[in-house]
Amino acid sequence: MKQRKRRLWAATGVLLGALTAPAAFPPAAVASPHPGGHPPTARHALPLGPADLPEGRTTTTLQPGVTLTRIVRGNADDPALHWTVEASIPGGDTSPDPDAPPTALKDRASADELAAELRRDGFDARVEEVTTPATADYRGGTLGWRVRIGTFDSQSAATAERTRLRAAGYSGSAVYTGWDGETTDRGPWRVDVLTIDPRTFRGTLDASYGPDLENRETTSALSASAAATAAVNAGFFVLDPKAGAPGDPAGVGVYDGRLLSEPVAGRPALVVHDDGRRTEIARLTWQGRIATGAASLPLNGVNRVPGLIRNCGGSAGDTPTSLPLHDVTCTNPDELVAFTPEYGDRTPGGAGLEAVLDAHERVVELRSPRGGTIPRGGSSVQATGERVADLTALAHVGDRLRVSTTLLDDRGRRMSPSPRTDIVNAGPELVRDGRVHVTPATDGMVHPGDPSWYYGWVHKRNPRTLAGVDGAGRTVLVTADGRSTDSLGLSIGESAAVARSLGLRDAVNLDGGGSTTMVAEGAVLNSPSDAAGERPVGDALLILPRRHDARS
Repeated sequence: MKQRKRRLWAATGVLLGALTAPAAFPPAAVASPHPGGHPPTARHALPLGPADLPEGRTTTTLQPGVTLTRIVRGNADDPALHWTVEASIPGGDTSPDPDAPPTALKDRASADELAAELRRDGFDARVEEVTTPATADYRGGTLGWRVRIGTFDSQSAATAERTRLRAAGYSGSAVYTGWDGETTDRGPWRVDVLTIDPRTFRGTLDASYGPDLENRETTSALSASAAATAAVNAGFFVLDPKAGAPGDPAGVGVYDGRLLSEPVAGRPALVVHDDGRRTEIARLTWQGRIATGAASLPLNGVNRVPGLIRNCGGSAGDTPTSLPLHDVTCTNPDELVAFTPEYGDRTPGGAGLEAVLDAHERVVELRSPRGGTIPRGGSSVQATGERVADLTALAHVGDRLRVSTTLLDDRGRRMSPSPRTDIVNAGPELVRDGRVHVTPATDGMVHPGDPSWYYGWVHKRNPRTLAGVDGAGRTVLVTADGRSTDSLGLSIGESAAVARSLGLRDAVNLDGGGSTTMVAEGAVLNSPSDAAGERPVGDALLILPRRHDARS
């Protein structure tokens, strides 16, 4: 299968620039206005804003067993919404990750103090309490207090006030109040839904990371390379080079049954199969070892830069935690990490030791410093810090060094994906057994001592990509645009409610923000929120028009 992906990529040639531009809905016969094929009823309306909001749905059939439903809900002009300036401690503007939220929330006393200073300097400042709803594993309540300045009819007016604020020595950003997540907001929202019905689907549901793991490609490029009918972005990935190799999945990645990236301990993942059947949400851990003769050593990772654990959830001894902590890069100076040819042209360089293996798992070289090419069909194991001595004692040139990895489910049972199975990382969980079940604390989206992170990532509305399976066994992939006045986006709580309203029995959040992208029939359907346009991502879920029976 890996060879097939490489061939498809090489055959693509030059991608047309039009792929990155939002497109009109592809022409097709109008089908049911509900992705599950049910008649339009009030209970199927999206649970966003007041119940009396207008909602339009258009469904087309993209190929047998695959429908695309476009939903627009709400009013374009909500008089209650406006632009404002949110005063904040600098934190997000200079980050290499544009999704990183600024430090916006403070305790009440600090917020009052800042607001008083701003008023003395001529700014119309106010203090607002921010409360958030409880979830399955988080009590909710007051997150903190924010300081906002003015009420403006346009973004340009708010931006001008922000410029004046910065000139006075403060930090802040222009924000639209429709992104706050109030239940009284009247929209609009724009949501796209791909539904795969295994009863009539004869294509392939696949996950692709492109030519290698360590580089990023846009969802439209991944879709074009495989001649896919449709695609959405998939799991979280490394974006900042300081956090590892950009493009590397930041959590579990199984492609064609092969574990190419280890799980973030216990976090949910989306498990799909070629035929579109038996899609599920699973919470996974893993075990890895290298062995020669009677001796063996535990692995810390697969296909990632040693010492850098994006989203944490790794091994004991990781700093600051071995538990999941989203958008944080934990560190550990003493690691053993295995590499496969899928990682890239060269393994990461640096201090330490690398055992290079040929296609028969024989050690052909011990190199220090580590980093370099891998023999065709071969692999390697890198050691850093105190693990260098362990690898030195275990591996010698000519020895056979066996590398093994095992996935485990939430009950500790061995999971053996077939070559027709792909698994992409996700989080938090949204729906379980047909009920809203949101798990930000379990999955590392609650940052101790930093309520501003939860405020920006979980509480506020953002572009989102969701996935799951409904009661009829249909796989459903959803994108919701955000960070604009044309589409407000979804909070994590709203994402769960939307997933449930679409009939999903189990659902999970995939990577969102600027990564959120849906492609159909060669065109980007939604409006990715990054100022630079469509964001290159780590991997994508592809719907192919035909079944791939041959696996290599």
